[in-house]
Amino acid sequence: MVVLLNLPAPSDECNAYNTIPYSQKSKVLGEKCYCNHRKTKVHFHSTRLLFKQAMEETKVFPPPKRLKVESKVDAANTNIVPAIDHHASISQQLTTLNSKSIKQGNGSSDLKEDYCFTENELENNDTNYFKCYADLSIHRVMIGDYSRTQTYRKAILSNYKMFHQKVVLDVGAGTGILSLFCAQAGAKKVYAIEASSIANEARKVVASNGYSDRIVVMQEKMEDAELPEKVDIIVSEWMGYMLMYESMLPSLLLARDKWLKKDGNLFPEEVRIYISPISDPQEYEYSVEFWKKVEDAYKVDMSALAQTAAEQMRETVHVISVDPASIQSHSSCVTVMDLGTVSQIGSECAQGSFKCSCFGRKVIHGFVIWFTVHFPNNVILSTSPYDRETHWEQSVLYIPPAHVEQDTLVTGKLWIRRGEIYHRFLDIDLEYQVGNGDKRKMKYKMKD
Repeated sequence: MVVLLNLPAPSDECNAYNTIPYSQKSKVLGEKCYCNHRKTKVHFHSTRLLFKQAMEETKVFPPPKRLKVESKVDAANTNIVPAIDHHASISQQLTTLNSKSIKQGNGSSDLKEDYCFTENELENNDTNYFKCYADLSIHRVMIGDYSRTQTYRKAILSNYKMFHQKVVLDVGAGTGILSLFCAQAGAKKVYAIEASSIANEARKVVASNGYSDRIVVMQEKMEDAELPEKVDIIVSEWMGYMLMYESMLPSLLLARDKWLKKDGNLFPEEVRIYISPISDPQEYEYSVEFWKKVEDAYKVDMSALAQTAAEQMRETVHVISVDPASIQSHSSCVTVMDLGTVSQIGSECAQGSFKCSCFGRKVIHGFVIWFTVHFPNNVILSTSPYDRETHWEQSVLYIPPAHVEQDTLVTGKLWIRRGEIYHRFLDIDLEYQVGNGDKRKMKYKMKD
C-alpha cells in the first residue's frame, strides 16, 4: 500500500533552496535540488493523494506497478546519478489511474478516454472520496494553510454584525473550524454538514470549545441533509485545485437553492479565475531534454522518446508553485462567477476568453492559472503566485514552446469542465494564439 502519512522532512539542501533568490537556485544547488524541491511539494498535495490512496484500496484501482525513477546526467563522468529525494518512496507510486471500461447493458464494453467505470464503481469512488476526508492529515494541511484559514476567519469575524443571532449552514464542515468561527461571530445556530466520519472528531472539537448548544454536527451528504429551518448564511470552503477540482460546488448550490433564505448571504460570494503565459525552461529541460542526454551516459540514443515525453507533459494539469519571475504578462481574468446567481448547469463549466500582452523577448512554455475568492466587505483569498503560498498552489498547462517579443499578444479561450465520466475529475480545453501564429487547441485532464 502507498504510504502517504508522516512524510520525512525535506532535506537540508531543499530547505536551503527556499532561502536564496530564484535566479540563483539552479546555479547554487543544481538540477538535483531543483527536482527535489518540486518533489517535496508532494506532501502539500495530501488532499489529492489521499483521495487516490482511498481509491487504490478498492479493486477498481489496484496499486500501480510502475515505478518512476528520477535521475540526472553527469556529463563529466558520463554516469547517471540518482537524484536524492526523501519522498521518492511516495512519489514513485503516484502514477495515473488504471484504465477501465464502461459496461453496457448488452454486456459489451466501450472504452472512453483514459478512465471509465460502471455505475457501481462510480458510486464506490464517491464513497472513497468522502472516506479520504476522514483522515486528519488532510485537515492538518488545510487548517495549516494560514492564508486560507485566516482569511475565512477574517471574513467571518469582521462581518460579525451579519452573523449575530443568525442561523448558519456550514457545507463540508470538516473538523468544524469554520462553524466555530461563525459561533464566535455570534451565530445563534450553526448546522455543520460533513459526509465523512471526521464529523465525529468535529463534535469533540465543538464540545471542547463550549459550543455544543449552538453547533449541530450532522454526518451526511449535503444532498441528503434535512434541516429543521431555513438559514441566513451559508459558509463553505468548497474550492479545489484549479478552483473546480473535486466538484463540490454543485453541493453548495443545492444547499443555496434549498435552504438559504431569499435575503441570505454566501461566504464566499464570488470567485474569479486568472491566467498568464509563463516561461519555464527548467521544467521543460527536466522533463523533455533529459532523453536527449542519455547518450552521453550510456552511448545509447534515446532522443526518440523526447517527443513522447513532451506530449505526456502537455496532457495533464501540473499543480506546482510558480515563481512570479516566470510569468510573462499581466494576468487576464478568464471568468467571474457570482455564487448567488450561478446555476447548477453553469457550475459544471468555468469558461471565458483571455488576452495577455507579453513583457519582453522570451520563450513561453505554458499558462499558469489561479483563482481568487471574494467575501462580503472586500475580504479576498488569493492563490496568486504573487501572494502567500496556499495548499492550492497554481495550475500549469504546458504547450509547445513559443517565442514572444515585447507586446506580443497571447489570446485564447479556456474551458474547465467536470469530468465526463467521473465528475470529481476535470477536463480542460484550451484554445490559444501567439501573435499572428496559428490558432492551437489543447486538451488536458486532472484526474489524480
